[in-house]
Amino acid sequence: MNITFSPTVTEESGALALFALEGGKLGPQASHYNKASGGALEKAFKGSDFSGKAGQVVEILAPSGLGFSRIVVFGLGALKKVTALSAEDTGALIAAKLLRSGEKTVTIPFDEVEGSPIDLEVFGAHLAAGLRLRSYHFSKYLTKQPEHKKARLEEARIVSPEAGIEKRYAEMDLVIDGVFMTRDLISEPANVIYPASFVERIKTLEADGVEVEILGEKELEKIGMGALLAVGQGSARESHVAIMKWNGGKKGVAPVAFVGKGVTFDTGGISLKPGPGMEEMKWDMGGAGIVTGTMKALARRKAKVNVVGIVGLVENMPSGKAYRPGDVLTSLSGQTIEVLNTDAEGRVVLADILWYCQDRFKPKAMINLATLTGAMIVALGRGQYAGFFSNNEKVAKALDKAGQDSGDKVWRFPLTKEYDKLINCDIADMKNMGDGANAGSITAAQFLQRFTNDVPWAHIDVAGMVWTLRPGRLWDKGATGYGVRLLDRYTRDNFEN
Repeated sequence: MNITFSPTVTEESGALALFALEGGKLGPQASHYNKASGGALEKAFKGSDFSGKAGQVVEILAPSGLGFSRIVVFGLGALKKVTALSAEDTGALIAAKLLRSGEKTVTIPFDEVEGSPIDLEVFGAHLAAGLRLRSYHFSKYLTKQPEHKKARLEEARIVSPEAGIEKRYAEMDLVIDGVFMTRDLISEPANVIYPASFVERIKTLEADGVEVEILGEKELEKIGMGALLAVGQGSARESHVAIMKWNGGKKGVAPVAFVGKGVTFDTGGISLKPGPGMEEMKWDMGGAGIVTGTMKALARRKAKVNVVGIVGLVENMPSGKAYRPGDVLTSLSGQTIEVLNTDAEGRVVLADILWYCQDRFKPKAMINLATLTGAMIVALGRGQYAGFFSNNEKVAKALDKAGQDSGDKVWRFPLTKEYDKLINCDIADMKNMGDGANAGSITAAQFLQRFTNDVPWAHIDVAGMVWTLRPGRLWDKGATGYGVRLLDRYTRDNFEN
């Protein structure tokens, strides 16, 4: 969607989107069009349940004399509750309402409302962000589509006297480019995105100034990544590790590191998953998708910070060469792992790349992201919060704040010695799962912590966040792009000058 900005309405065509506060109170622009329509908006309010509450919508055909085809009024709720995030929600609601309405353009005029807790610049920029985020739709493989399902909305015209909106939005727009890259990667089927093709997508970041280094199986074997290689050995596709570096900070300053699980398709391996729903396992590379999209976002906006992103890219497939339950693996750290279940593979992949990351780059902080456990979906559901774990209070508080400010929310879970004991093993240093179904997300995090070497670290389990079966706050059903704005905000607030 193309989003434009102007101080006045230059053309009356397509849809007109207006706003009302709780109680049906109209702002200056909405009042102007209510008067121009002979009070049609207020009549529509009285003839419906519309009261201006956040999320409410009322629509009328534009009266003669106006060049617009329809007028849609969106409730903002109580004035004191209007925030940057609620502005995004409203923008997303406009997109969701009009994307497949048949309209090609929407004009959105607004003025300052006295007593508003946020200024026009913030409101307008976040409104535009919500519009663009919700306008995303992945339809590249649809060869036939009913007319009423086609996304036709092409342009949103933001109209406000505040000149700073466009500049503020411009940087947000660059971050959304990263969100869309993540959504694209996660949406693609596994016959399109597999380790080697994922690498090719990563290489496109070089155009934005990201340094890319790719390690194939020969290099990984030489380095000693026995755990990661074991997970991928059942597949005919070669495993890879991709290293992305953005050097936007001072030379010699340690980077912040983001590490992602990239299982491009997860059958469960020898511990085969049930058939129903297995097609969804194309998004088991969601952590790697988030890291890649974040690197794009940081590079596009020229973030003044040094960042390294590392993703482990494998397929977990059953075959005569696949790793087996009962196998003992030697990880890069030298620690040994007994495999109890080949479907607990993500932590095995991360074991090697976490150790590699902290050993080679000595990061200030290391955050890993992974669609790690179904137990996290049981705990937190889908589309609301990602669960996270941390060995460092400063990192934990910073991530929580970044989640609140960005809208990509996180919820902290515990790490303790008592939980750590649950992955102790009689024949190896540890086993790759805990005590059955008990504390499954926590024991997975305890496993990862053993490969962090006490670097300030957090593990974010995004299993319930990268893909949803119904529309959410800023996304349609499917890939959400969750995590990019979280990491961007975390980086901006804690590491940039």
